[in-house]
Amino acid sequence: MDKKAAVSAFEALSSGIRLDVFRLLVRAGPQGRVAGELASALGLPPTNLSFHLKALAQAGLVSAEQEGRFQRYRADMARMRGLIAYLTEECCGGAPALCGLDGSASTTGSTTPAARHAAGQTRRPESSMSDECYNVLFLCSANSARSIIAEVILNRIGQGRFKACSAGSAPRGEVHPMTLQVLKAQGYDTSALRSKSWDEFSAPDAPQMDFVFTVCDTIAGETCPVWPGQPLTAHWGVADPVKAEGGEQRRLDAFSLTLNQLLDRLRLFTSLPLATLDRLAVQHEIDRIGQMPAAVEA
Repeated sequence: MDKKAAVSAFEALSSGIRLDVFRLLVRAGPQGRVAGELASALGLPPTNLSFHLKALAQAGLVSAEQEGRFQRYRADMARMRGLIAYLTEECCGGAPALCGLDGSASTTGSTTPAARHAAGQTRRPESSMSDECYNVLFLCSANSARSIIAEVILNRIGQGRFKACSAGSAPRGEVHPMTLQVLKAQGYDTSALRSKSWDEFSAPDAPQMDFVFTVCDTIAGETCPVWPGQPLTAHWGVADPVKAEGGEQRRLDAFSLTLNQLLDRLRLFTSLPLATLDRLAVQHEIDRIGQMPAAVEA
C-alpha cells in the first residue's frame, strides 16, 4: 500500500458511522452482510447507509457482490492488513520485535490483563486467547437489571477465571429493586452493586476488557465507545424484565426468567476452552451463544 491509498483509507474511516459499518462487516467475517441488515443494526436510513458504504468501497475497504435484488458487502481484510503493514513496517527501525508487533513476548515478562494494562500494553495476541483471568463487561441502556444480573452471575460461576462488570449508556442511577430481590433470593451477593455509565470503562485508565456483551437491543444499535484493548464483542439480547406488566409476582417471574436465561448462556460461555481457541473461533462461539432461543415465560 502506498501513502495515497493509506490516506484514502483513513479518510473513509474518519467517520464514526463508517467505522461502525466496517467493524460490523469485520465481525460478520467472510459471509458479510446485506445493506438492510447493516441499516437495521445501526438504525440508519438505507439512503444514508448507501453513502457510507460507497465511501468505504471507494477506499478499497469494502467489497460488494450482487445477490439477486440485494448487495452483499464484505470487509476487505487484505486491504486492512496492507494498511496496518504500511503503518508498522518500519516500526522500531525495522525491528518490530522491540515492541512486540511481531507477536513475540513482552519484555515485561507478565501476561495478565492487569499487568499489561499497567505497563501500557493494550495489544492482545490475535492467534489465541490465553489461559488467564478475563475481564468481561455487560452493557444495557439503564444498567439496572439485565447487565447487573449478568455481572453478578459471572462473578460467581466464573470461579476466578472471569471478573465481570456492567454499565449503561443512560444509567438509571440505581439498581432496580426487583433485580436485588431476585438475586438475593438465589443467594447472590448484591452489596457492591451500583448503576453506572459506560464512560467509566472507556477512559484511557479504565480496566482492559477481554469481552464486551450487550444484553439489550437498544444499546446494540448505539455507537459504543472505543474500549481499551480491542475486546471481543457479541450481542446477547434478552427481554427487559422491567417492562413486564401485571402483579408483583408476575413481574418477579419476569426477572427470574431473565436470570435463568443469562445463567444458561454464561454456563456455556465459562465452559469454552478459551486457551485452545483462536480469536475467530471464540468470536463464533460467543455469537452462537447469543443466538440461543429466548426463554418463554410460563
